[in-house]
Amino acid sequence: MESELLPIKDASKKASKYLNKRVTPSNISYLVQYAKIKKHTNQTSQILINWKELQNYYDKYIIRKREKWRNKLGTDLNWNLSFDNLRESDTTKHVHRLHPYKGKFIPQLVEYFLDEHSNEYKKKAFFHSGDIILDPFIGSGTTLVQCAELGLYSIGIDVSEFNCLIAKAKVEDYNFDELEKNLNNAFEKTKKFRQENLDDSYDSELRGRLSIFNKKYFPAIDFKFKIKEGRISEDTYAKEKLALFFKENEHFLKTDEHKSKQHLLSDKEIPKFLTKWFTNRIKQELFYYLKLINEIEDKKIKTAMQIVISRTARSCRATTHSDLATLKEPQHLPYYCHKHRKICTPINSIQKHLKRNTTDAIKRLKEFSKLKKEVYAEVIHADSRAVDILEEIKKSNQAFYKLLKKEKIDGVFTSPPYVGQIDYHEQHAYAYELFDIPRKDTQEIGPLYKGQGTKAQEEYTEGISKVFLNISKFMKEDADFFIVANDKYNLYPKIAERSNLKIVEQFKRPVLNRTERDRQPYSEIIFHMKITN
Repeated sequence: MESELLPIKDASKKASKYLNKRVTPSNISYLVQYAKIKKHTNQTSQILINWKELQNYYDKYIIRKREKWRNKLGTDLNWNLSFDNLRESDTTKHVHRLHPYKGKFIPQLVEYFLDEHSNEYKKKAFFHSGDIILDPFIGSGTTLVQCAELGLYSIGIDVSEFNCLIAKAKVEDYNFDELEKNLNNAFEKTKKFRQENLDDSYDSELRGRLSIFNKKYFPAIDFKFKIKEGRISEDTYAKEKLALFFKENEHFLKTDEHKSKQHLLSDKEIPKFLTKWFTNRIKQELFYYLKLINEIEDKKIKTAMQIVISRTARSCRATTHSDLATLKEPQHLPYYCHKHRKICTPINSIQKHLKRNTTDAIKRLKEFSKLKKEVYAEVIHADSRAVDILEEIKKSNQAFYKLLKKEKIDGVFTSPPYVGQIDYHEQHAYAYELFDIPRKDTQEIGPLYKGQGTKAQEEYTEGISKVFLNISKFMKEDADFFIVANDKYNLYPKIAERSNLKIVEQFKRPVLNRTERDRQPYSEIIFHMKITN
């Protein structure tokens, strides 16, 4: 047994070789923390890992899972395009994690098709430094960011104004002295506002009581192992202990009255979504920060501040930790948290998240500024089915307009919405209300609320075809279109035909690195299309 026990650092090196991918010490620590493997210690209290146990875990949950996915997804997949060897920090590098966005593709996929390398699958480089790339469904701006890294000019279009805000914040050129000064100043002022107007005593007392209760009834690693080994029925035990916590703290929980000054906003002044999904205290903090944004004259800094407070607001909604990505019901009282396996309570102040997001935004924007090249990246808020790209660029960037008029667009890299999967405006409903931005839900193509039936598929086909027909007017005759799609209804051959495009090649990839709770793998196709003569 002794020979099989390794320090975490040594275990990570051995695991990296075994899996042929980088496994960090923090990856191993995570497995210990969440009771995936047991923790051992030596006489100096150093944490040790049983290599055989770790190897068995990988065999069961990683290697066998890969084989299962291969069997499910088929043998015609390009597994190199799965990028499953990458860590999350690689796929969310620099500004790609500036703000959460459901439904974005990873930057390495964009880079693969836009850079100048070739291999046995991608037999030639399609684009070169100085080319112009269009993304008519900009989303959170992944294509534009990668274009800037590669030295490609880029244009992004989206019907969602908030999507455009995210993308703009990522690709803007900042005066970082001014950016840091304004972001840090806004945080300090919001902190002072909280201290002078909002009472922390109830929350501090509640968290103290929860800490004592959780240590007694939900001892971290020991409790998780008992669940794993079947010695405890998690749901039954959690229900009993949650009831006990409410019984023991019945009188205290009724004293939840946060003190505030009379001049703060009332619910009558706060929009519907914010009233439902945010506690009164958090709403006051958010709207105070918005007041500070409105005092800023620099549009770039204003946009960056909007993204920081939006990211903060998203994390502070009154819901359980497990349901943050997909809201179910508002949660205002303590609850059993399946993610952390203890009693948790909803967040009731933005301060912690605001501080972290302020620091993180500055760090990520600075990091990206060192990587991006001197190229134009323009964001257009419009409907790609009808927008006049030349006229829009002419309004915002005369130099780029002249280049675009002379050279035209070399290619497209985009991922249109999938049929009936996401309501893109609704996922950021809090931001639309915070910033008082008009919503254009009815102009979305293939939204969730329209479903995936025959009618929805036909509307989707028509909508995507209109986009491709419109943007083709601004493309070079030999332009290359790369369209990333989960085409389970086989709509894209018809879309190509209606759009006067031909599919010249398909790259099928497995999508394995999922961040949602539903981690079932699926495949998607990157359609390479050309304009027909």
